[in-house]
Amino acid sequence: MHAHPLEPSLFPSPFLRQVKIHYLARHTVSKELSGETIAISAEDARRLAVAKQHLAGKLPAKPTREHLLSVVRDLTFVQWDPIAVVAPSHVLSFWNRVGDFPLADLEKLLWDEKKLILHWVNFAASLVLTEDYPLYYSMMKRYPESIGKSWGSRRPNTRKFLVENRELGKSMLKQLKKGPMQLTQFKEYKPTKSTDGWTPGSPVTRMLFHLGMKGEIMVAGHQGNRNLWALSEDFLPRGVEKKEIVEEELERLTVQRAIRALGTASAREINYYFPRGRYQNLKKALESLEEDSTIRRVRVAGVQERDERYVHDQDLKLLESMRDDAFQPRVSLLPPFDNLLGVRGWTKRIFDFDYHLEMFFPQNKRKFGYYVLPILWGERLIGRIDPVMEKDNKRLLINSVHAEPAGPRDKEVASKIGDAIQRLAKFLGAREVVYSSGVPGEWRSSLH
Repeated sequence: MHAHPLEPSLFPSPFLRQVKIHYLARHTVSKELSGETIAISAEDARRLAVAKQHLAGKLPAKPTREHLLSVVRDLTFVQWDPIAVVAPSHVLSFWNRVGDFPLADLEKLLWDEKKLILHWVNFAASLVLTEDYPLYYSMMKRYPESIGKSWGSRRPNTRKFLVENRELGKSMLKQLKKGPMQLTQFKEYKPTKSTDGWTPGSPVTRMLFHLGMKGEIMVAGHQGNRNLWALSEDFLPRGVEKKEIVEEELERLTVQRAIRALGTASAREINYYFPRGRYQNLKKALESLEEDSTIRRVRVAGVQERDERYVHDQDLKLLESMRDDAFQPRVSLLPPFDNLLGVRGWTKRIFDFDYHLEMFFPQNKRKFGYYVLPILWGERLIGRIDPVMEKDNKRLLINSVHAEPAGPRDKEVASKIGDAIQRLAKFLGAREVVYSSGVPGEWRSSLH
């Protein structure tokens, strides 16, 4: 267990001051344990989730960089993926939440202002806030011991790889002292196919991942779709907090971030959402948060549960407001790696929507298409589209549109879907939208 100093002078940043407040409250304030479980409808749970995910209400009239930061702050991360069948997944995640933002703003936040950084927070490249660096630094310093038991053999396998390839790691760090490098520029790199099609085949590729998880290196830019890697000490802005948070308090903080991003969440969903597979004692963190009434148990009507579900105390007023006219629905076209879809079990239980990444399926196994965007209307996932942005022809081709069996079929909703597709086309620079014949009959006249 690492010591966690509490002197005020050691908490100059707002983030760490908040850590101190949580820590002191936990250790000096005793509150009554409330065993009451809050009963809510499935509609309430969905509306809370959609509101917390920035997918309800009016879009900003003129999106700014602060709007982008606000999205990451509330979601905790936005998964990065460069595949641009339509547009990169992270770009679409932001577009759904802030509207037509200048793409240059995201670049400025990453490479100029450095208010966002790329980190493999959930074992997948994600955009996270630089102000949250203490969270990641604490896990980095303990890596690979910060990998949770829920990941099975990943921790011992990582430990073994790092020991067996210690000299490779030292060599790569030495090469990076001369400046940023691409994967293929390391002298040890040799193209190698992975055995399973998922894990990196090259030891250099694997070492880059682990050195990033240890916090020794990070992505400092891109050349095309290729990462430029640099030493963290050379890229991180001055003043970034590098303070370790004791494991117990770190898990209390990350549990709250996960619950607040999802609206309501069970232990399994928290473990998968953020930070994925990194909890050492999730049960203890939940118990302590419930004991001081920071989180409350909640039961969602009609949802079959194996685990307890929780809501954050600070979201109870927002939850209550979901039952009146405060909720403002809109249509969103969610990308494959969107935060609302990332925890499949949660999406299935709360939204009754089963989503698979069919891009990884053989063509004959695909039911809806290659790069499928689920359609969110209000608090319901009501359909899917299979689009392709044809950059040469400057047109957005909609290969197919699918309505969910229980989804609305009225022309008003279809018209709103059509408007959202037109807005997406404009954002992408398409001159026209072209529909194939694969459109539900009830929606056809309103979409064309």
